[in-house]
Amino acid sequence: MAAPRGAVVLKTVKKLVVQFCPFESNVRSVREFLAVVGTEKARSTNANCEVIADVKHDRSDPIVDVTFADGERLVMKAANLSSTEMLSALRSRCLEKDPQAKEGAKM
Repeated sequence: MAAPRGAVVLKTVKKLVVQFCPFESNVRSVREFLAVVGTEKARSTNANCEVIADVKHDRSDPIVDVTFADGERLVMKAANLSSTEMLSALRSRCLEKDPQAKEGAKM
């Protein structure tokens, strides 16, 4: 797994659901993504954020469903995405939604 660039800040995230079938060949990236957002450091950025791993045995494609505090959703079909791409998309969306993070990034 590639080292993530920058910390994952779940401050603006209300709920994060990672859904996958562990027996499929295309779930490595989604499992790596789950490992990063499930760390104690990432979880400590928002104690109210629910991180749910929905493991199914139905041959379904891996999906990451993020619900933000303002009600907006980000759904990533992870079958053809790398963990770095998913983390980058999550980080950029979180930065857009957090005015304090924008100010910190400008400095």
